Amino acid sequence: MSSTFTQLEPPLPMTVVGKGDGYAVAVIDYGQEFDLLWVVVLDESGEIWCAPNPKVRMQGNWSMGRGRPSLDEPGKGAPARIAALAA
Repeated sequence: MSSTFTQLEPPLPMTVVGKGDGYAVAVIDYGQEFDLLWVVVLDESGEIWCAPNPKVRMQGNWSMGRGRPSLDEPGKGAPARIAALAA
């Protein structure tokens, strides 16, 4: 099994479901049988979490027309497989 660690430049504003807002500074890919893991530094606490793909959302961006994601309904609008994993 081969894994890939990619540092993100610039970091991406993300929300980790159940943890809060922060910036993704890297992504880890363990291959096709695993979710991507987003390395996110949380704004409020400074904690660093590796969050699986179904548990992260991009933050809203008014200038790009992207609203703030609903965290009450994980997987809303996502493919069925992703929605099932988020449950």
